[in-house]
Amino acid sequence: MSRLQAREIKSAEDARRIVEERGLSHVKVGLFDIDGIMVGKYMRCDKFFHALEEGFAFCDVVLGWDSKDELYDNVKYTGWHTGYPDAGLRILPDSCRDLACEGDMLLFLAEFTGPAEAICPRGLLRRVLAKAREMGFIAHGALEYEFFVFQETPESIREKGFRNLKPLTPDMMGYSMLRSSVHSELYHELLALSEAMDFPIEGLHTETGPGVLEAAIGVDEALAAGDKGALFKTFTKVWAQRRGLMATFMAKWSPDYPGQSGHIHLSLNHADSGESAFFDAHKPHQMSEIQRHFVAGQQQLMPEFLAMFAPTVNSYTRLIPGFWAPTDATWGVENRTTALRVIPGSAKSQRVEYRLGSADANPYLALAAAIGAGLHGIEQRLEPGEPVSGNAYELTHPASQALPQTLWEAAQRLKASGPARSLFGDDFVEHFAATREWEERQFRRHITDWELDRYFEII
Repeated sequence: MSRLQAREIKSAEDARRIVEERGLSHVKVGLFDIDGIMVGKYMRCDKFFHALEEGFAFCDVVLGWDSKDELYDNVKYTGWHTGYPDAGLRILPDSCRDLACEGDMLLFLAEFTGPAEAICPRGLLRRVLAKAREMGFIAHGALEYEFFVFQETPESIREKGFRNLKPLTPDMMGYSMLRSSVHSELYHELLALSEAMDFPIEGLHTETGPGVLEAAIGVDEALAAGDKGALFKTFTKVWAQRRGLMATFMAKWSPDYPGQSGHIHLSLNHADSGESAFFDAHKPHQMSEIQRHFVAGQQQLMPEFLAMFAPTVNSYTRLIPGFWAPTDATWGVENRTTALRVIPGSAKSQRVEYRLGSADANPYLALAAAIGAGLHGIEQRLEPGEPVSGNAYELTHPASQALPQTLWEAAQRLKASGPARSLFGDDFVEHFAATREWEERQFRRHITDWELDRYFEII
C-alpha cells in the first residue's frame, strides 16, 4: 500500500493512517475566529485520534475577544457572565495539509459545533452553501488579495511606532518584471508554499505601491475557497516573518498609497447538470436571468452587508474615490470602477467579481455575504439597475446605492437587515454586529496624530 499524501485524506480513518505512517507524536489543529484570525495548538496524537471520532473542546473565549485579545463587553454568547466555558469542535479530516515549514508536520482545520456553530464563520459559509444547494446550485469562488511586504520585523515596527517603515521595494511599479525578477527567490518560495499547502496561486505580481503584491488564488467550490483564502493570509504572514520580513493585509496602511483589496470571483453551476447557471449565449453579455438576479441581490444588499466585507475601522479609509475601491453599490460589465464587475466569457469563465471587499475581511464571512446576497436576488427575482458605463466615481448614483461611511453605521445596517437575519440567523447577526460596535468604540478611545496636529495649539 502506497504512502498517503495529505491531499488524499478524506476520512477519519485516512487521517489516522497518515499520522501513523509519518510517525508523528503531535499534529497541529487550527480554526478561525470572527476576524478570520487563525488560532490553534499542537495536539498529541492519542488525543487527536479520539477527537477525530468524538470532537474536542476549545475555550470559547476565541469568540469572545477581539484581534488584540481584549474581551468584548457587549456580546451575549460568551463573556464573564458565562465564565468562558469550552465549546465543541469537530476536526475536518479532508482539510489535512502539509506544513511546509515544519518538516513532516500535518495541519488539520476544525470548526465549531453546538451553540457556537451559529456564530462560527466557517459554519456560516457552510449553511449559506447548503441553501444554494437546496436551490439547485453549487457555488464556486476565487479570492484575490493585495498585501504589502516590508523589510521589518514584529519588533522593529513596534520600536518605530509603526512609522517610517521600509517596504520590500521602493516606488510605484505595478506588474513589474524588474521587481519580480530581482526578488525571484521570494516569489518562488511563496508559490511553492501555496502549492504545498493547497492554496495554489494562479497569478502573482507587483501592484501599484512600494512593496505591494497581488496574489490570485485558484478557483474551487466556495467552502474550499474560504479555507484557501484564510490559510493563504495566515501562512503568507508566516512565510514573511520567517524570512525577516512582514506582510500586512490591513485595508490601508498609508494615506499615500491605494488600499488593499480582497476581490471575490463567483459563479454558480446547476447541481444536477454541472452546467453554468450564469452563462446564456443568447443574452446580452452572456448574462443568464439567474446571473442578473444574482447580481441584483448583491447590489441591493451591499449597503446592508458592508460590515462583512469592510469589518474594521481602517476598512473605511480605503473606500474613497480614485483609489480602485468602490464607493457605491454599482455594477458594470468589465468595469473596474464599479463595486460589481460582470465578466462575460464562456460557460466555464462567466462570473461576477465582487470588488468591494478589502484584504482585512474574514474570507468565510465575505464569501457568505456575497453568495447569500446573490441567492436572495434569485429567490426574489430581483433586477439590477442600469450597468455603469465609464467612470463610476464621476457619476451620481441613487441614494439607495450609497454605502455606509463608518463601521458603526455599517453595523447598524446589518442589525436592521431582514435578509441578513434570514440568511445568517439572528445569533450571528447580533454577535457580529456587536463585535463591530465594540471595534468602533475601541477606536474612539484613542487620540490620533491628525487630531493632535489639527487642534492641540490652534483651536
